[in-house]
Amino acid sequence: MALGDALQNKLADNVFGFCRTLRRAGLAVDSRRIALAQQALGFVDIGRRDEVRAALEAVLVSRPEDRIVFYELFDAVFRNPDMARQLMAQLLPPNKAGERPVRRPRSQEALRSPSEKASLRSTEQNEQTFEIDMAMTMSELDRLRQADFEQLSASEALRVQQLARRIPLCLPRYKSRRQASSMRGRQTDWRETARRAHRSYGEMLRLGYQEPMRRPMPLVILIDISGSMERYARMILSFLHAATHVSKPYVFAFGSRLTPLSKVFRQPDTDLMLLEAAQAIPDYAGGTRMAQSLQELRAKHRAAFVGRRSLVLVITDGLDTGEPGQLNEGLRWLRSVAGRLLWLNPLLRYSGYQPLAAGASTLARFSDSMMAVHNLESLEVFSQAVEQLLGRDSLCR
Repeated sequence: MALGDALQNKLADNVFGFCRTLRRAGLAVDSRRIALAQQALGFVDIGRRDEVRAALEAVLVSRPEDRIVFYELFDAVFRNPDMARQLMAQLLPPNKAGERPVRRPRSQEALRSPSEKASLRSTEQNEQTFEIDMAMTMSELDRLRQADFEQLSASEALRVQQLARRIPLCLPRYKSRRQASSMRGRQTDWRETARRAHRSYGEMLRLGYQEPMRRPMPLVILIDISGSMERYARMILSFLHAATHVSKPYVFAFGSRLTPLSKVFRQPDTDLMLLEAAQAIPDYAGGTRMAQSLQELRAKHRAAFVGRRSLVLVITDGLDTGEPGQLNEGLRWLRSVAGRLLWLNPLLRYSGYQPLAAGASTLARFSDSMMAVHNLESLEVFSQAVEQLLGRDSLCR
C-alpha cells in the first residue's frame, strides 16, 4: 500500500472497498467490523504489507475456513498502489500472460466486476432451455429451493451450493458408557465430591453426580459419484460437509471402485474439500458397481461401523451395473452392522417412481427408509426426518 493513500485520505475508501469484496465472498463483515478495521490500521505501520494484512485479518476473519479466502482477496486487491479507482469499480488489476493466480470459486465470484456478472447472467439466460410457468408468482429464493440440481445453471448452482451449506443437520444422540459430571444423576461422583470438599476445607457441603455422556450417532456416508449422480453428488457433499463437521463422519465415494474421503472431509473449507475430493476420486462420473465397493468396504473399513449404532446414508439412484447376487450379499452385511440404513435417492423427484431396477429393488428391500435429495427443499425435509429419528435427543451443528 502506498503511503500517499493515507495522506490523501484514500485509506478509508480502500478498506471499505476491500470489506465489500470480503462480504461478497461470504465473510461475516458488517459495519462494526469495518469500523474496527479502520481503527486497527491506526496501530500498525501502513507502509508494511505484512502488518496491514495481520491487522485486517485479526478484525475481519472469524472462521478458520475463511482465512485462505481472505489471503487470496488481500493479495488480489492490495497489490496495486492505485486502489481507490479499482476498488470502487470492483475490477481486478491486469495480469501478465501466464501469471493469473488460481483462486477458489468464492474469491473469483467476489472479484468479478458488475459488467462481467451482467454478461454472465445474459449468457446463462440464453443457454437456459426450460421455463417455469409460475416464475412471476414466487420469489427467487423459493424457485431455487424447488429447482432440481440437474437443471441449475452455473451461477445458480453456486448460489444453491451456498444455501445448502446453511441447512442444519441434527444428528440423534445416544448414551455412552463413559460418565460425565452433572448437577444431578443416579450415580455419585466421589472424585468431584472430594474436590468440592477440599475447596471448602474438608466440609462435604454438596455431592457431585455423574450421568452417561451423550454422543452423536456415528455417521457413515456412502455416495455414488457415477455419471448420473455427478451434479447431485457435488451438492450433497457440500451440504453434508457443512452440516456434519461436529460428528466427523466416515465418508466413502463409490463408482466402479471405493474411494475413502474421510480425510478430505476434515478440510474446514468446503471449496477446498470439493477440489481435493475430485482429485482423489479416480473414477468420477463413471459407472456404478456397488457390490464391489461394498466388498472392499467390508474387507478394509469395518472399523467405520461402531457397535450397530452407526447411521448409514447411501446416496445413489440405484442404477447399479454389478451382479445382483453380490449386491444382495453386500447389502445384507451392511444392514447387519448398521444401526439405521437410509437410502437418499434423487429419482424420487418423480411422483410415480418405483424401484424396479435390480439394484434399486435390492437396496429398497434392505433400507429402513427412502428419501428424496434432488433440491434444497428435499434436503430440508431430510434434515427434519433425521432429527426425529428414533425420537432421541438431537445434536445440531
